[in-house]
Amino acid sequence: MIAPQKPLGPYTPVVRAGDWIIVSGQLGLADGALVEGGVAAQTTQAITNLVGQLATMGATLSDVVKTLCFLTDMDTFATFNEAYIGGFGDHRPARSTVGVAALPAAGAGVEIEAWAFKPQ
Repeated sequence: MIAPQKPLGPYTPVVRAGDWIIVSGQLGLADGALVEGGVAAQTTQAITNLVGQLATMGATLSDVVKTLCFLTDMDTFATFNEAYIGGFGDHRPARSTVGVAALPAAGAGVEIEAWAFKPQ
């Protein structure tokens, strides 16, 4: 199992609400530091971190039904999309992608939040 990343602030990284599992936004952090390689590498790592958080609740990426993604530069959307597809494979949850001014980790270019449906 992938060890989940610790949150950067005073929030819970993953919660269960009945049959729903909600994962707080995951950044491209590994061992507390932003991974090198820009948006592609950060997206891959954010998905890896998402997998780790889901696993703590007995869920997988295939249980994800909705993601909310944040990019600090919408010009990186195509690069983000390619890495996102690489991480999710053939699974296509509903998704929103929003451009934002900044993210909690200095230099972070991407964050991914997820909602999974996993009946107890």
